[in-house]
Amino acid sequence: MGKFTKEMVDDYADKLLIGLTPEENQMVLDEFDIIDKNIDIINKIDGISSVEPMSWCLDDFEFELREDIPEEPIDIDLLLQNCDDYRVCEVKVPKVVD
Repeated sequence: MGKFTKEMVDDYADKLLIGLTPEENQMVLDEFDIIDKNIDIINKIDGISSVEPMSWCLDDFEFELREDIPEEPIDIDLLLQNCDDYRVCEVKVPKVVD
């Protein structure tokens, strides 16, 4: 597929049920030009064609869960000593949403 054209962008916009002004269409075309230039740079990297694509960014990620060892809970009164304001066993915090 070659470069994107104004007609192609308008056609895709129509299929997506969004209307584009001529300025927005040009903005999309400019963005695709930038993307094309970046892809060209990536394609010039030595050996890039032999790199196997990743299906997931954490394929080699390994982890081991620690053994779950029950411990004695910390006394709630001791924990609440760190709070400015609390009621019964609930910490009072400032309101952040109206």
